[in-house]
Amino acid sequence: MTSVELKINLKSKNRGYPDIENQWQISGSECREPLSDGPRIDATETRFSAWTPITNKACNHQLFQERTTLILHWFDLWTDRQRKEFILQLLRRCSKTQLKFTSDCLTEAVPLTRLDFTTVLPRFLSLYIMSFLSPQDICAAAQVSWHWRFLAEQDCLWLPKCIRLGWFLPYSPSDHEYGAWKRHYVACAASLDILTPREAAGVYGTLNESLTAPEEQEERWRELMIKQTIRDKIAEHKKAVLKTRRAWINTSKLGTSFTGSIHNQPLTLTAALVHIGDKCRLKNSYSNVDTIKSQDGLTISRTLENIYASSLVKTMSLPFKQPVRSTYCPLPHFLLVSSKVPGYELLLAAVHASVVVLPYDLQGMTLEALLSLAERAIQGRMLQSVGILAEGNTDEVILTQGLSITEKTVLMPRVREFWEKLCGWVVPASEGGSLNIFAPLASSVAGMDLMRKLSSMTGLNVKAPSGMCTGSYQHILSEWSGSSDFPPLMYLHEALLLSWCRQAEWIEEACKELRKHLEPQLHFLCQKIKGRILGLFLWDHIKMPVISIKSEIMECLIQGLVALMNESPDDAVDFLGRFLLKKSIKDGLKETEPLFLTERTSSNIINPIPEFPKGFTSDADRRGGVCKELSDSERTYVRQLQAVATVYYTPLRAALDSNRAIISSVSLITIFCPLLDILEANKLFLTELQERLQEWGPLQCVGDVCVKFCTKLRAYTNFFNNYPTILKTIDKCRETHPVFRAFLKRHDWSVATRMLSLQELFLAPSARVEEYGTLLQALTLHTPPDHPDYTLLSSALNTIMTYRNFIHKLKTSLNQDLKILEVQNTIQSCPNLSEGSRYLITTQEVALLTCLNGDITSSLRMYEHVSDLGLFLFNDALVLTEKSVAHLPFSLAAKTTHTFLASVALHCLNLKEITDTKYVQNAFQLESPKRQWICATDREEEKNKLMSALCSAINAAITRN
Repeated sequence: MTSVELKINLKSKNRGYPDIENQWQISGSECREPLSDGPRIDATETRFSAWTPITNKACNHQLFQERTTLILHWFDLWTDRQRKEFILQLLRRCSKTQLKFTSDCLTEAVPLTRLDFTTVLPRFLSLYIMSFLSPQDICAAAQVSWHWRFLAEQDCLWLPKCIRLGWFLPYSPSDHEYGAWKRHYVACAASLDILTPREAAGVYGTLNESLTAPEEQEERWRELMIKQTIRDKIAEHKKAVLKTRRAWINTSKLGTSFTGSIHNQPLTLTAALVHIGDKCRLKNSYSNVDTIKSQDGLTISRTLENIYASSLVKTMSLPFKQPVRSTYCPLPHFLLVSSKVPGYELLLAAVHASVVVLPYDLQGMTLEALLSLAERAIQGRMLQSVGILAEGNTDEVILTQGLSITEKTVLMPRVREFWEKLCGWVVPASEGGSLNIFAPLASSVAGMDLMRKLSSMTGLNVKAPSGMCTGSYQHILSEWSGSSDFPPLMYLHEALLLSWCRQAEWIEEACKELRKHLEPQLHFLCQKIKGRILGLFLWDHIKMPVISIKSEIMECLIQGLVALMNESPDDAVDFLGRFLLKKSIKDGLKETEPLFLTERTSSNIINPIPEFPKGFTSDADRRGGVCKELSDSERTYVRQLQAVATVYYTPLRAALDSNRAIISSVSLITIFCPLLDILEANKLFLTELQERLQEWGPLQCVGDVCVKFCTKLRAYTNFFNNYPTILKTIDKCRETHPVFRAFLKRHDWSVATRMLSLQELFLAPSARVEEYGTLLQALTLHTPPDHPDYTLLSSALNTIMTYRNFIHKLKTSLNQDLKILEVQNTIQSCPNLSEGSRYLITTQEVALLTCLNGDITSSLRMYEHVSDLGLFLFNDALVLTEKSVAHLPFSLAAKTTHTFLASVALHCLNLKEITDTKYVQNAFQLESPKRQWICATDREEEKNKLMSALCSAINAAITRN
């Protein structure tokens, strides 16, 4: 058989292959097969099967076709993953010639559409193409890749460009040196003294044109400036229209609005442009054109805006969004508000309209999720300042759950990245950019170090209050570091801020009840809107600024009412009037103590310490101010403890001694003895403080008094250890003894107890320990190291800070136990959750989804909503519950119940994020060793927060195990 007949035969048998050359490659490999290395096969031996000899080519071909058809049938039934695995195994068994044939087939079937021409063309052709580029384009091409940079710096490209301009190298480059002519071109271009065409015409004149008179040049220049002003305004308006127009508006219809007249408008576009031209021409000098341009810019912007609005009204009946004005707007301030701040809804209602506020839930929040929320709220705008209003004290700021920003933790990589990104949106410090932290960091050495590190890290002016005022949140009203102004007024209204600072603690109880009852109704609203609604409700209906009256008047009224109760005159009003008149003449309302926050009548915040006003002259004055505040607050604190002994303990003890017991002796000792021990210790401490302040001087010491008081902290330890028992005893006695219940009803919330109940008075010791730490840190900060009182103050401060950390641990442990108990009662059929050191991180309601077809590609998968789930994330496990909602008849309220579904240990949990498609949004997958759940949240913010909390908890659990 000749070669031509062989080709025709192959073409007739295998018509499915691309061309004759490929067929020849296939046949050629078969013909050369017997010549390969190995044992020789006889003609009678079989090759393709055990029963078909090689000589029977027809049977062999038929058998090959049948098996090929069978394999292709199996191939059609396989999944994409199985097909790829089969192809991979098949290619591994092929020889080099077979792989080359496969590569040629793939090249013909899937040709290359994009290719770097410098990798296939010879180098001289690539350089020839680049030689037609300008120097700027060559420099841009050098940034594509390293290979392009090597080509773009060749001397053959830059040599003609330098010689054309008359720039010659002062030396001869060596053979292996390249890039010399480019460097020479850059050096020569950088040293040029270039004149613009207008400047050159002013100096040298123009060709074939005589210089005109100065008046004519002025007139032409003025006309050019007018035209340029009009072009700029129209361009700005068009940009605003393109940014704010709706996607379905036909732009061809908008074009007619610039030429048509606008009814009911005082000025059309043409009239506005003629008006600005006339005003410019009336000026004698073209130097005033810029001033006129700024004055008439608002007129043109308003005219263009009115034209655009009227055009939209004519063309469509849908509401429209007005274009952005071209006038200058001041940069906004940004305020972060934590949900742990008491009554944070009141602050949201007090925020200025120009401030971008971000309230966030501290529970389960991480730095990554918080940064994502901040980026979404800022929307790429530059900020004038950032305010942080979160829980904190003199040496730390608690931004997220389980992480406090201190002097040591601020240098952690993720914390440093958070501050750098957050403050990266703020203008530099030279333009007034600042970071305002509402925690009293400026009252301690550790806090000042933290502020310095934040300032060097962010490059901003970091400001914080000095914390020299005691009370709920009165440290915000004290002097702020590094600033003569008052930063809180940049974010909040003054009157509302003053009301909140004093009443934040007790108003938190009202906010808790409001959240509990209104949360089901406001479920689909974001946290910011819910907070503003609750805050406005409190401001409008409770009238908190009205309650916040003058402190001196309130104190005098209290003293007058006490005297009225003791005297019992016939004419109570006349007696009270004479008492107030005598009191005002006697001391001029200067010796009283503040009970409520004073509402200022002026626009400036006055420091609550009258003897030491804002702006102390030296550390000695500041030290004296802190000692005065320590003495005054201690006197108020002792009065509260004395009220417990006088109003409650003394009558109950007298009734017990007279055999008319209201409560038993054991209950009386359990409730009041720990607090009475604290009262005795603080009475002695107050007496010694007052003695030192009466002889106050620059070298006066109070450190020994504080050290002596620290040795009596065992009374506080006894009180805090028995505090839960005290509350339980009070509740038990109220339930079992009606006489005691009547006794409490008669004495609670009276003038003698300063309008507080017995349980509220028992909160005073824990709050006072916090104040001791703040005041001692401020006192140590303003005491020089060479002062004789510095060593004793440092010792007392260390003791108080250690004791304060102990109180924090007690509070944290108690709160965690209460949350777990609440979750235990919420979930039906739930196993015991109170085990070891377990605590709740966050909770989230999600939708449980199921995939209808998991074999198709992920972008086309459709999901079905099965049920609603509740996710309860603990530090060691994830509890999944089935959520059910039942609506009550004739009511807007709904009852939500959770039924236990599953519990997964975190170290066995696998988290997988599902990409958003047009069929599913905000979805993710949870995988345990036995089951998996596909869940989705309502909002993207909820998904980011939950994913971040899950990842952090899983990593921590894996590290522990």
